[in-house]
Amino acid sequence: MPKKEEVTNGSEKVEGIGLKRTERLLLVMNTPKGRGVFAGRDIPGRTVIEISPVLVLDPMENEEHVQKTDLYNYTYNWPYTPPAKTAQSSGSKTPPVQTQALIFGLGSMFNHSNLQQNVGWERDVKNLLITYTALRDIKKGEELCISYGPRLTFKDVEEENLETSPEDWTEVLNIIDLID
Repeated sequence: MPKKEEVTNGSEKVEGIGLKRTERLLLVMNTPKGRGVFAGRDIPGRTVIEISPVLVLDPMENEEHVQKTDLYNYTYNWPYTPPAKTAQSSGSKTPPVQTQALIFGLGSMFNHSNLQQNVGWERDVKNLLITYTALRDIKKGEELCISYGPRLTFKDVEEENLETSPEDWTEVLNIIDLID
């Protein structure tokens, strides 16, 4: 979880969350998968690559507007809790529902790979952040990829190139070289 820090804003002390981005990350515009993030230097395993702020979309706005645009392809599934006023007016606490979130920074630029995933991500629902961490040593020039999971909204080029499709995702996870 990101560290909280205190700073002085004029005469007032305010608390904030420190954001971070690893140096020398490159956004390449023309990869076979579209845009992608690449290492401009070697990145040791367990390095925090980026802490990205998140904008959680209202489920109705998401369904009526965002899902009908290209922006939807850059969002993440995210739990949604209605604002307190909405929950109070219905007389009972409404359980969270799933919606989409827009990830700022480079978060929405990481391409998908189950076979060559080298970056993991963790939601911080309370602070509306995602932390991306190197799962293993990443070499200069290597694309930084995360796994979008098994329910993709597009054809997975890597899976098409496999001789056989994995029936059990444990097989795919065994391929990923994670640090101990």
